[in-house]
Amino acid sequence: MAKILFYDLETTGTMFWKNGIHQLSGILEIDGEVKETFNFKMKPNPNAVIDEGALKVANVTIEDIKNYDLDMKKGYDKFISLLSTYVNRYDKKDKIFLCGFRNTGFDDPFLNAFFKQNGDDYFFSWFWSNSLDVNVLATQELKEIRHSLKDFKLSTVAETLGIEVDHNNLHDALYDVELTRLSYHKLCKGQ
Repeated sequence: MAKILFYDLETTGTMFWKNGIHQLSGILEIDGEVKETFNFKMKPNPNAVIDEGALKVANVTIEDIKNYDLDMKKGYDKFISLLSTYVNRYDKKDKIFLCGFRNTGFDDPFLNAFFKQNGDDYFFSWFWSNSLDVNVLATQELKEIRHSLKDFKLSTVAETLGIEVDHNNLHDALYDVELTRLSYHKLCKGQ
């Protein structure tokens, strides 16, 4: 049984050890069927450094994130509650694949740090240690035309794969998750 969490984060900067998460969105699929879609907007870790440039990318302000209903702990609790519905964290054979776009170098370390900031050292009781990364899959698929692409961002990859992209919604975590999931299935030819 393949469990995949297509996910994306919006953060207060690029360094997982000092910046924090302010949006965690995802689509959980089990054997190709969508089981959950979620979009948690939360105040970041109160100790997180906030880079206003990172917030501009996500089209939010410091005031916006300070007014989110969820604090970091409540966001974590909601996420754990969702995961608990689909995974027995005590069963070493029951885990979820994380899947994103460049997630192995960015989102995965941020998500792991988020668990640690909430006093949870058992990140890998929920997730397989080897993630799926659409950027890597796309690199293999598009290697012969890579030189002709303006960049290798999610939007460019999705458009190259024939997916319609709404550029006004980019960098909203849930929209980026939808593009990532569509791209993954195109790259895997529906498998």
